[in-house]
Amino acid sequence: MSYSVLIVDDEPEFLQVLLKRLRHRAIEVSGVDRGEKALRILAVEPRDVVVLDLRMPGIGGMETLRRIKANNPATEVILLTGHAKIEVAKEGLQAGAFDYVMKPVVLDELVHKIEDAAKHKSLKGGAPMAQKE
Repeated sequence: MSYSVLIVDDEPEFLQVLLKRLRHRAIEVSGVDRGEKALRILAVEPRDVVVLDLRMPGIGGMETLRRIKANNPATEVILLTGHAKIEVAKEGLQAGAFDYVMKPVVLDELVHKIEDAAKHKSLKGGAPMAQKE
């Protein structure tokens, strides 16, 4: 199954390492460092799954989540949160997030959740946005 992923995290080193490791697993992925940038990209190029950090400058993760779900309801969102922020992650689930992952991220866990989110989207009738030749 082919699917597209957008990572949104304001920590440059974390973002670059995550992008590199997901690409190594043949996942079509891109990344941005702000919620505002994610919303602009999604308005033009919807993604199947967004992995979204909750704590970011500018538009925070919860507001970004709400806007993603309002504008792209079929897009599945996985939240990234620190250990102390579990209540915020639960609030995110109530706001429409598919799931959450705790930082520090275990790559296999994240990949599994991304795959589950993409499958869930396709089962709901949302065709994958990525078309591989």
